[in-house]
Formats: sequence, C-alpha cells, structure tokens
Amino acid sequence: MMAADHSVPPSLSASVEGSFAYLTIRDRLPTILTKVIDTIHRNKNKFFEEYGEEGINAEKQTIGLLSKLRNELQTDKPVLELTDSLQDAESWNQYLQRQQRLQGDQESVSWFKSPWLYVECYMYRRIQEALWLNPPISDFDVFNEAKTQSFYASQQAVMALCTYLEDVRKNMEKLSKNLLLEHFNTLLQVSLWGNRCDLSISAGQDNAQKTSPIESLNSLQPFILVNDSSMVWSTLNSPQEPGESGTKTADRVDIVLDNAGFELVTDLVLADFLVSSGLARQIHFHGKSFPWFVSDVTVNDLQWTIQQTMGANHKWVSKCGFQWRNYLKEGVWHYHEHPFWTQPHEFCDMAADAPELYATLQQAALVLFKGDLNYRKLTGDRDWDHTVGFSTALRGFGPAPLCSLRTLKANIQVGLQPGLGEKLTSQDPTWMTSGKYAVIQSFCQKSE
Repeated sequence: MMAADHSVPPSLSASVEGSFAYLTIRDRLPTILTKVIDTIHRNKNKFFEEYGEEGINAEKQTIGLLSKLRNELQTDKPVLELTDSLQDAESWNQYLQRQQRLQGDQESVSWFKSPWLYVECYMYRRIQEALWLNPPISDFDVFNEAKTQSFYASQQAVMALCTYLEDVRKNMEKLSKNLLLEHFNTLLQVSLWGNRCDLSISAGQDNAQKTSPIESLNSLQPFILVNDSSMVWSTLNSPQEPGESGTKTADRVDIVLDNAGFELVTDLVLADFLVSSGLARQIHFHGKSFPWFVSDVTVNDLQWTIQQTMGANHKWVSKCGFQWRNYLKEGVWHYHEHPFWTQPHEFCDMAADAPELYATLQQAALVLFKGDLNYRKLTGDRDWDHTVGFSTALRGFGPAPLCSLRTLKANIQVGLQPGLGEKLTSQDPTWMTSGKYAVIQSFCQKSE
C-alpha cells in the first residue's frame, strides 16, 4: 500500500457556520428535516391503509423523534449515540467517541462545534434511525417523491442522451480512435455536469436537467477548472497487468454513484458506452444502503430508473432500459452496497476501517467518484490551499487509479493553478458553492 502522508493536514474546513449554494448549512439541515417530517405526515393515510393503527402510531412516533432531532440541531445540543440495531450503529458510536477524544473532555461534541461533514452525515443517519425504530414504516424512503419528480422533470434531457448513445452504438465498429475519444469525452462531461442535479444542496427544491445535455457542453467548457480526461482515457487504454502488452480493455471500471434522477441516467449511459465500445469489460456501481443526502442512489433507485426507461414511450430510451437490465442480469454490470459509504469517514480511513471495501476497489482498473460529497471525503473536507496537489489531499488513499467528477458545491478545491482560486474569488465569491464550476480530477498512482 502507498505510504500515507502523515504530515499534519489542515484543519477540517468548517463547522456548521459554513455555507453552500441556496441555503447556509444551519438553515439547510433544518429545512430538509422539516420536509422529511412533512412527507411522513402527508403519507399518514397510506400508512393507515397498509398497516392500520400500527402505521398511524409509527408515523406519530417517527415524527416525534425527528422533531426532537430538529430541536437538537437548531439549539446546539450534544451529538447522541445511536440506539438502533442496524449493523453500522457501533461504528457510528465509535466515531463519536473518536470526535470526543479529538475535542477533549471539556465539553460534549455538539452540532455547531463539530465538522460539518460529520454532522451532515449524522443527521441523515439519525433520520434512518427514527424510521428503523418504528416498524412497520422502517423501509419508507422519505426522499423518494423528490427523486422521482426530478427524474420526470428531466425527460427531454434523458431522451436526447439516449438518442445520442444509440447513434454512437450504430456506428461503433466504424469509429476511428479519434472519434471514439471524442464520444468518450462527450459522455464523461455529460456525467460530470449531471452532478449539478443535487437535491441535498437545493434542500429538495427542483433542480432537474431540462435541456439537452449534449448541446450545452461547448458553453460549459470554460467552467471546467481541472480537466484530466486525457489521463482517464490513457488509464482505460493502458495494459492492465505487466506482460499483457496487447490488452487495451480495462477489465473493470467502478463508479461510486452520487445522485438518482438525471445524474444516474448520465452515469448509466457512460457505463453503457464504456462496455459497448470495448473500453471496459465490467462496470461495478457502488451506491448507498439507505436513503442518504436526499437524492443519493440506492438499489431501489437503480431498479426503478431502469424500469422507467424500459417502459418509456420513446424507442431509444426504452432500448437503453432493456439493455441496462440485461447488463445486470448477465453480470456485465454489478451493484454493491457497503456501510462505509453512509458513514462520515474520510476515504483515507477506508483501508483501516473498511479493508474489505478497499480490497474490492483495488480490483478496478479505474474508479470514478461522482459528486461533491465524495470529493469532500476524498480530500478530508479540509481547508487545503487551492494549489495543493490532489494526490497530497488524498492522504494516501489510492486503491486504484481514480477520478473525481464533481461540480463545486462546497468550500473546498485543490489542484488549481497558482492564482486561479484568488482570481475566481475576486470575480465570483460563490464559485466554490454555486455548482457553476466543475473538475475532472485524476490520480493514477495505484497502491500496492
């Protein structure tokens, strides 16, 4: 394994006083909780129809726990240990103890005085706890309505993208390497900009893609601050093992997913292209094991999206849906869950805290990390100087060659040319949080 950088890193980037686009964190988290409470209450009749009085009681008790959580968040109460029996509860409680040791014994770890990455993740885990403690509604996805609305609002963009993929597929055998590269760059950037459709940043407000993603790419080029797509292309076209000099196909590409809705469709289209073009033999998707950060992908979201595309009244969208279902059935595509993805750990902790997941990622020729939260965890959500190298900010994390596809929605960005961060700040103070800018940022030294 690559030696970790044990030099003292910069401090965690901020407490919950920090701000993102649309709403400050202190406003955004209670707003999300209020919407969750409202969603559960609006489904009261559904719970009664399915479960009778037991469903009504579960609804009341869940709302009671979530209202208590909202009060804790707004009044800087101590962060509490989890009390449910889910498999990750002990790990979460150990992480709280770790935070307490770092802070010292003078006062309890609390909402306003803790790193915002931790308390954001903790809030979503407490939502899951409130549901889990109240069967029979334990499996209710409080964010499903927002995710499905976002998908439906993006139908024109989905049709344009699936039509583009079909045109590429038709001519795949005739494509020169230069044309193949052109299509690769197009779909990589479509997947990149699909990351703007993030419902946790907009606190669940409509944030769908409503125009053709292909037509807008040229105008978006100036807003890609780091573009390592050529490095990603070289990784996919490199021999995978010594002695396999003739091999030009990556055995496996892993995609650590971010948002459901349109972004997931862009990821599925990119994955389809990688397989159908021969750039990869297998795609392994990694998603969340329960609803997370409003719009993050769960296995139910993946299955639902494929079902929706299969049933679409559009020839090429439907064809894509059936192809994607077949990829999963035939083992060309795989979907994985792991509790590490819904914990607050920095990814440099993965080898120690989730060694089996780290070993899984080591099998990939390339790992694509989608989105802002994954970038925050890759870099430790720390207050790095903008010119610090991506490899330094990873602090030893490198199970395989990796690439972050991210639109900027948090106050952290590394790997910029000297002076660029300052220039952007003077021109647009919200450049790190608005989703207007993006990076395709790679690190290709693989750990042993």
